[in-house]
Amino acid sequence: MRMCSCRGTAGFAHVSCLAEQAKILAAEAEENNYLFGTERGNSNWTRWHTCSLCKQEYHGVVPCALGWACWKTYVGRPEEDQVRMMATGQLGNGLLVGHQYEAALLVKEAELSMARRLGASERRLLDIQSNLSTAYGQLGRLEQSLRIQRDVYSGWLKLNGEEHRSTLVAVLNYALTLTDLQRFEEVKSLLRKTIPVARRVLGESNDVTLKMRLNYAITLYKDDGATLDNLREAVETLKDTERIARLSQAKLAAREPLRCA
Repeated sequence: MRMCSCRGTAGFAHVSCLAEQAKILAAEAEENNYLFGTERGNSNWTRWHTCSLCKQEYHGVVPCALGWACWKTYVGRPEEDQVRMMATGQLGNGLLVGHQYEAALLVKEAELSMARRLGASERRLLDIQSNLSTAYGQLGRLEQSLRIQRDVYSGWLKLNGEEHRSTLVAVLNYALTLTDLQRFEEVKSLLRKTIPVARRVLGESNDVTLKMRLNYAITLYKDDGATLDNLREAVETLKDTERIARLSQAKLAAREPLRCA
């Protein structure tokens, strides 16, 4: 398979080899007691979903296949085992990326129930709920998705304040679903308050900031009550957002090393 951004033949690998490599590295980290909460441990576990060469997360069918492989590796452990809980999350995330939304919804609901029963941290619960809302949204169950996203946004705001990246990502997700539901006035009010924070904290070229500005422009021109001034603001916002995105992409391309085939 080839489902990352490696160039030439470097990006081709057997899924079974990727799974075996991830299994070995996770076992090594667990054996040496640095799997949980350490940079090295996190790096080892990411092999279940991220290429070790280009550092890009896999897409398409690969994360789905690796999610199942991860689950099969650890499913025999007790329910309260932390690695088994991580594997459950990996399976659900892989199903989401692989567009298997019905299956992902079942896994994420089970994961949330298990996490609550075992007393997982508030941060862990918010992460699971965010992924659960994505599954609902992809299945067209927007009102259910919105209710969860509202709770996730409130939760991150309470835990980390308005300037934390997790809070800003939650705002973006909440705004996108409000847009899908055509609740444009709520979106505009929310983003007018939040975009300045994102620009100050994350920067103009950050993907969250750019997506917020794009969504804001969309709400301006899609609103049936849009005035000529609203349309002008939408056009200027889109032009500026495109300019920043192109400049950022050019800078990334200039820094990216070439890989030999």
